[in-house]
Amino acid sequence: MHTPPFPLAQPPRLKLSGDELASTGIKAPRDACCSPVDATPANVRRRARLSELDSHLHCSIIGTCLSTHELRKLVPKFADLDRRDASDLEIHHTAVELAIAGGPGAKALHKLLDERYAGAIRRFTQAADDVELLSLWDDALKNGDIPPAYWALMTHPLATMPVRQKAFGELHMLSHLVGAANRADIRRLVALEEENATLKEKVERQQSRIQQLVIERDASIAALNEQIARLQSNPLPADTTTLEAQVQQLREWLATADQRVALHTSRREAAEQRMQQEQDAAVALRHSRDQALALLKLVQSECDALERATVDAADAENGTGPRRASLDGVQGKRIVYVGGRPGSNAALKRLVDAAGGELVVHDGGLEDRKGLLAAALPGADIVVFPVDCVDHDSMNTLKRICERHGIDYHPLRTASVASFVELIARLHPEHVAQLRNAPPSPFCLRHG
Repeated sequence: MHTPPFPLAQPPRLKLSGDELASTGIKAPRDACCSPVDATPANVRRRARLSELDSHLHCSIIGTCLSTHELRKLVPKFADLDRRDASDLEIHHTAVELAIAGGPGAKALHKLLDERYAGAIRRFTQAADDVELLSLWDDALKNGDIPPAYWALMTHPLATMPVRQKAFGELHMLSHLVGAANRADIRRLVALEEENATLKEKVERQQSRIQQLVIERDASIAALNEQIARLQSNPLPADTTTLEAQVQQLREWLATADQRVALHTSRREAAEQRMQQEQDAAVALRHSRDQALALLKLVQSECDALERATVDAADAENGTGPRRASLDGVQGKRIVYVGGRPGSNAALKRLVDAAGGELVVHDGGLEDRKGLLAAALPGADIVVFPVDCVDHDSMNTLKRICERHGIDYHPLRTASVASFVELIARLHPEHVAQLRNAPPSPFCLRHG
């Protein structure tokens, strides 16, 4: 894929009318793909086919939703490729070309995807609009069940271009984040798996050797028992010294064999314990990686919210665009902020005041008296406190007073400005409405 189906970062440009575009010599795009699609009743409730999707989406769909083994079985039926000698990249490229070209190959790929992810398609059919569709997609991202959700979303009858762009962008960035954050963990995991395989082979060899020794011991015991029975049935010769020496020698050999069996048994148990420890370490490593990915996604959302608020505020000050600041949700509201740091609290107060709201800051009892906290909460619309810069006593007092007066309270991950902006953007009722009633995007999957 040479051109990604999402807009690249561009410097802000002024919107020109049709006459101004004509005066500058720039022609407005007239490609059919840039014009809004006329949604008729015939195509609103029909799922999109694989060949009908934009060609830039086929690579991500086939690479994410189908394994190389499945493609290697299906693609050679519709293309001139050797099933065994063709590389994985050739198989993938040919599958993408079949999906773009349409025809029997694209139909077979579409049928395979529908059969494999029928459950996800039925689950996504319950979505009544694009907001519920994005909610199902976010749940799939949290659960890690991405391939079924990605196919069901891309072919959903209510999937608009902004919805598909959002899913494609998150899948694209997730591949980068996973590759960058877990490269060292993957190397260690591969090394642990190789060592685990080596230990398993060693344990299997030792168990085979122990079984062989047990068989030999049982055979020796049976032979000795047979010899004893034969000696007991026959009268002993006059000279029993030789027989007693042989019996003593056999007993010593049997004791030696028992010692060897015990030694190999202890080695096998030690190997099994070490293998269990390595497996526990691998599980802990996977858990740590999942926690790091969750924290990274949260920090990224906070950075995005702060960047949107900064860009919107700058556009509003310069008059280069409509005033759509991310903090419009605080306009006319009284917010009580408990705890935090003086520097970030001052910046938050300026942002809230500029958005038309009121921010009342209480440090939680460091300099302000804790008795003033109960007096500041009545009449507040929202109570916010960072969990890393407030004591437990003030936090418990806040929760009791807020529950008593019916005031919404929201803990923040940190006392940073980004955490506060991300919370306000998430609580803003227009945050979901923008996704529900998104204006037609001027971005084209083909022309950018």
